[in-house]
Amino acid sequence: MAGAKPKSPVDLVHQNAIRCETIKKEQMSQKLYTEFSINPYKKLHVLTDKPMSRITNEHEEEDPTFLKIIHGARLEPTKRYTHPQTENQEIGWISTPLIVPDRSDRRMNFPRQNSEITKYMDAAWRLKEQTQNLG
Repeated sequence: MAGAKPKSPVDLVHQNAIRCETIKKEQMSQKLYTEFSINPYKKLHVLTDKPMSRITNEHEEEDPTFLKIIHGARLEPTKRYTHPQTENQEIGWISTPLIVPDRSDRRMNFPRQNSEITKYMDAAWRLKEQTQNLG
């Protein structure tokens, strides 16, 4: 190793300047958040108190605005918004039927009807299934 340079002694002033510059760069890209809140769109898991705690039935009051946000986040889109937000929501946005369904009206209601042949075949099919299950 003919061309190897000898190590210079550690320069503490130079290392301190590098650390200060690194910290300044990190602080420039960081944001300081001082106000925190719970995400109303994520399911919240509430834990109960410890069974042996000495506090008896002392509950804090709920914030009505927070409860309104939480309940509003769980509503379906038709109750949350006045008009559709996307094109997919436009399909089925008005879900009320155009006419009132009437079961007694034979024009729109087709109940299941059996003829003599279908009644006979239904009874024969049931009898066949019972004999197969026994044997």
